[in-house]
Amino acid sequence: MDFLQEFDFHLPDEQIAKFPLENRDESRLLVVDRTEGKHWEAPLFRDIADLVRPGDVFVYNETKVSYRRVYLQVESGRIHESIFLEPEDTAGQTWLCILKNRAKLKLGDILSPVGFPNFSFSFQGPKEELSVLHSGKPISDSDFEIFGNIPIPPYLKRNVTEEDKVRYQTIFANRSGSVAAPTAGLHFTEKLKEELRTKGVEFLPVELQIGYGTFRPLTTEQWQTKTLHRENYSVSVATAAKLNEARSEGRRIIAVGTTTLRVLESVFDSQLKTYKVGSSQTDIFLSPGDNIQSVQGLITNFHLPKSSLLLLVSAFANTRLVMSSYQYALENGFRFYSYGDSMFLF
Repeated sequence: MDFLQEFDFHLPDEQIAKFPLENRDESRLLVVDRTEGKHWEAPLFRDIADLVRPGDVFVYNETKVSYRRVYLQVESGRIHESIFLEPEDTAGQTWLCILKNRAKLKLGDILSPVGFPNFSFSFQGPKEELSVLHSGKPISDSDFEIFGNIPIPPYLKRNVTEEDKVRYQTIFANRSGSVAAPTAGLHFTEKLKEELRTKGVEFLPVELQIGYGTFRPLTTEQWQTKTLHRENYSVSVATAAKLNEARSEGRRIIAVGTTTLRVLESVFDSQLKTYKVGSSQTDIFLSPGDNIQSVQGLITNFHLPKSSLLLLVSAFANTRLVMSSYQYALENGFRFYSYGDSMFLF
């Protein structure tokens, strides 16, 4: 896909952060000033406290990662790793899943979570590259906590640890439903949050339930239609009111993560210059050339080459500045992806 060539780079395997650092706020921080067209090291994430202004508003995604990775076993003993993405019905009995080795399954085959035979699913067949599983009873996030595992990203290429159950959730995690973490929030600690508050920073929640599409390669069709996978979002009356107040007062609104930015761009009325209330779905695809008006700052991790997230960051800043910042990160040993280091762009 030639249209993505300028967003490609070689990432040495040793710069993929396989495990989190001992302390969340000790990841490295690369600061990117869009106005000056330059970048520098902070050097630690917690040093972001020296870069904030009284009145800044940090908007975070309060979604919580659900335990949706499930190892399912058929009667013969063969195991199929799966990730339950979303229910296809309101009852939560029919689920759309990523299901490995599904070619070995026949319609109607019964699969149960390993060690939990009281739960079972029947294979209903494929739906494009995904699969449909049906349960005889409703399945909720509390059920997944019984028989599931937290779905750390596939590029970590390792098994889940007990540490992941804590560290792959942000301190803001409140509402279950995502299959990936809003990773920019992983750098915050309660102590840092309180320090920022004492400096006059306001924290506001939004919600976007992150789907597995965030890890899928971009397609030519997505590029041409300017649409991505659909994800559910919600912005409360209180959050919208405080955002509109902050904007009217000329205060900076800073998105903690690309998922938060997708929400804010989805609810921002560019004509009225106001944020709307509501719950809906967004398939917004932000890429260079788009005029992002909903925020004045973005906190984010270092993303995959040729990814929609890298294009979104390049839409907020210019492509040349972002890619030169990435080149600096590559040359100076920054850690990439979910458990990696961070950027603050403004």
